[in-house]
Amino acid sequence: MAQLTRSPKVYDVCIIGSGASGGTAAKILTEGGLNVLMLEAGPPVNPDKDFKEHVWPYQLPHRGVGVGGKAADNFGEFLAPNGAWEIEGEPYTVATGSRFRWFRSRIVGGRTNHWGRIALRFAPVDFKSRSTDGMGDDWPITYEDVAPYYDKVESYIGVFGTKENVSSAPDGVFMPPPKPRCTENIIKKACDKVGVICIPSRLAVITQPHNGRAPCHYCGQCGRGCISASNFSSSQVMIPYAEKTGRFTLVTGAMAREIVVGKSGKAEAVSYIDKATRTEKKVFAKAFVVGASACESARLLLNSKSSQFPDGLANSSGVIGRYLTDSVGASGGGVFPQLTKMPAHNHDGVGGMHMYMPWWKFDRKNDFLRGYHIEFGGGRNLPGVGDFHSLCEYTEGYGSSLKQRCRESYGTYIGFAGRGEMIPNEQSYCEIDPNTVDEWGIPVLRFHWQWSDNEIKMAKDMQETFRAITEAAGGTYYSRATPDGPHPYGIEDGGVIIHELGCVRMGSNPKTSALNGYCQAHDMKNVFVTDAASFVSNPDKNPTLTIMALTWRASDYLMDESKKGNL
Repeated sequence: MAQLTRSPKVYDVCIIGSGASGGTAAKILTEGGLNVLMLEAGPPVNPDKDFKEHVWPYQLPHRGVGVGGKAADNFGEFLAPNGAWEIEGEPYTVATGSRFRWFRSRIVGGRTNHWGRIALRFAPVDFKSRSTDGMGDDWPITYEDVAPYYDKVESYIGVFGTKENVSSAPDGVFMPPPKPRCTENIIKKACDKVGVICIPSRLAVITQPHNGRAPCHYCGQCGRGCISASNFSSSQVMIPYAEKTGRFTLVTGAMAREIVVGKSGKAEAVSYIDKATRTEKKVFAKAFVVGASACESARLLLNSKSSQFPDGLANSSGVIGRYLTDSVGASGGGVFPQLTKMPAHNHDGVGGMHMYMPWWKFDRKNDFLRGYHIEFGGGRNLPGVGDFHSLCEYTEGYGSSLKQRCRESYGTYIGFAGRGEMIPNEQSYCEIDPNTVDEWGIPVLRFHWQWSDNEIKMAKDMQETFRAITEAAGGTYYSRATPDGPHPYGIEDGGVIIHELGCVRMGSNPKTSALNGYCQAHDMKNVFVTDAASFVSNPDKNPTLTIMALTWRASDYLMDESKKGNL
């Protein structure tokens, strides 16, 4: 029987999760005068020790891919510590006939220690999709409600970009972008030929000194973590400022089990497992902000059962776990002969794209609803294990001739990745698996997943566009995508793009939604769910910027309601 330890202190707010949502809430709430405790399931992060920003491949055993190359499955050993596809002792299950993968973080800062830093605003139409095409549901809030918070987030974290007046990609508060590299200039000219909009990308990487942070030094290794905090992470840009207030307590190694409802009928505590001692503890608070990542947040609420909420906390509507979506993802690439003649040069820049293609076919009827954007990149990046795997599949030979072919092809490949909107469907959801628990005794999630014809048609359009751009630039397009099989037109399995969201959705009607427009639970006024679980739809924009904007807005509302005594 686990020993139960009670905390005598009652905090103003308990936050579960330390990523984009939890970190933002911590900064805003503590600076607003509230005493906050944060629970994080993983350990602390020390950038100076944990980030491998400037480590060479030869400095790590097996060149950074681990024994037998197994570490490559989790992006290699250079990756900033943030999570994994499989966590020992913490399984999840997938229903028969479904294909879904779940990347989970167990570290202070969560996924923000390693992400593409792509910071895109949702467009006005994204909040009113049902009113536009009759599918899905409208949000209970509008772009105008969120826009001031986009301004706040961009101004604080620093985002580069340019004002382009593209209706599908609203402009923001931008720093100057880095200049295009040669590969990006090639693709930009090709896009102009085929009528695809191609503009400077919007990334949360600072190009000027900002709030004591040094500008990007263009080493191109953002995915390894940034010791100078020139790119955004919650662990470096949000949480330290919460700590400076003196009103912030961080508890690491804390696996949240359930939110406990007290005799008053309100949430009063979080029961969690202290991983170090394997004991169950409770922390008490007046209000709770759940930002554990979308599916973890749904899991916590579904496991928080009581006589008042037999189907899970704040789940009288029955929607928690439902409406699960991920971005539609498909990829391909081409080899460009003009790059074989390119003299060796410094190709460094930010660790991501300097240009991208926002959705450009918003003014016409397409074979599918909604849209997608295109990310692309290539050129002379730091070589690593596996860079020539695809070449070896297409090229015969070995020894010196193969080595020479690798040298000739180095830097000539440019890859494309589409990121599109999935419309929620009844076959895609998560639920508690009644037969499986993790090593802490906490019931795990079981995933159900199905792409609709709309997403398949979108992936087909992506492949056609990638090919058109490649050939317009004089390249040869390569893709393993086929119209049939488990991945038609190269569409990735659910969860692989790591943009899962929507499973604790907001809405105006408590019968069909779990939260109101401020991410506050309809059934429990002192519980807020502020990560991507609250989303109503999954537009073609990466969700992180909107997570932070909604969290900032919800935090302002929480403080105001707290002052009024309404929580």
